[in-house]
Amino acid sequence: MLASMRAADLADQNCSIARPASLLGDRWTLLILRQAFNGIKRFEDFQTSLGISRSLLSERLGRLVDAGVLRREPYKDSVRTRDRYRLTEMGLDLYPVLMALREWGDRYMAEDGPPLEIRHRGCGGEPTLELCCSKCGEEVGARDAEARPGPGLKAA
Repeated sequence: MLASMRAADLADQNCSIARPASLLGDRWTLLILRQAFNGIKRFEDFQTSLGISRSLLSERLGRLVDAGVLRREPYKDSVRTRDRYRLTEMGLDLYPVLMALREWGDRYMAEDGPPLEIRHRGCGGEPTLELCCSKCGEEVGARDAEARPGPGLKAA
């Protein structure tokens, strides 16, 4: 019989999908990131736009800051100094991940069509996500790819 794995154990696996899933695999975390990409920066604005409890939002934002996905940036409002949250370079690199999830959702779960359309500010075109071979340039799908041991496997 296989041993039962706890969600916390994912972060310790030598797997480039399990480790990010341990950080990002929660619905609130993904929605917080969606809001950050949509320009939300202040705690109150995250809470209002998502309807999430203050304690849960605080915990999720803290995890994203600790992981280096977001950074806290102090600012002073009319009453006191508060923090706003900005995407780091690591956070900005998650954009294609969220766009792939959005594209999949639009294709399979948006019966009436996409609720939002993403457009390139420069020309109005629609961004696309494609996996292409670095050697020949051909598009690579799940049936065209194979997994092989990588250099990090030896470290495990």
